[in-house]
Amino acid sequence: MPSKLTQRIREAQAAGRKALIPYLPAGFPGLDQFWDAVADLDRAGADIIEIGVPFSDPVADGPTVEQAALECLERGVTLKWILQELEKRAGQFQAGIVLMGYLNPFLQYGLDAFARDAARAGVSGVIIPDVPHEESADIRAALTAHGLDLIPLVGLNTSPARLALYAKDATGFAYFVSVLGVTGERAALPGAIRDKLAEAKRTFSVPLALGFGLKTPDQLAALGEGPDAVVFGSALITHLRAGGTPAQFLAAWR
Repeated sequence: MPSKLTQRIREAQAAGRKALIPYLPAGFPGLDQFWDAVADLDRAGADIIEIGVPFSDPVADGPTVEQAALECLERGVTLKWILQELEKRAGQFQAGIVLMGYLNPFLQYGLDAFARDAARAGVSGVIIPDVPHEESADIRAALTAHGLDLIPLVGLNTSPARLALYAKDATGFAYFVSVLGVTGERAALPGAIRDKLAEAKRTFSVPLALGFGLKTPDQLAALGEGPDAVVFGSALITHLRAGGTPAQFLAAWR
């Protein structure tokens, strides 16, 4: 049986659209407002919601996400708080829930304990950008034991051999990073994406989500068949800082 994350993306495709995966750091724009935003995104039709675990030394976050995450840390957000708050709301969201964070907080929590508590809190998958495939076996085993997916990240500079390596163990979906750099809105995406996406789609059996750099839906027009899902974080954060609502932002992508 496919995972909940795969199902959510396939359901969106069956409806004739790309699955929508908004990202917000836990605790942004405020502790209570964050959960209101998650609920708003869920009601507005997000297929998967990616919750960022704030971390002091992010290697993949651009300035917009990094600043938001630092504000969340100053509010006292921890991985334990995220899981406790999610557990209070378990079963309330139609969207699949994914946690995105760096390895250190998960190790500090304990991999087995984290996987157990995350599953109990309704989490379906985890993205850990600073873990290469060769060092992921213990993490994958802990997550798989509780039915969670470890989402791999690939990109423009991933060789065919490494695409196949990641594809061999991929569940849920695969995350295609659109730029050689950190997160953040871009006016245009690299021209090489179209061919590399097509190569990745031929390699993976799970759906492919495109993230990093997305700002407006018209960026997808040049990608041909393109990705099965799209991830947006910095653009959503900018929209909320300007006083917009999560539902207004999501409506532009539907």
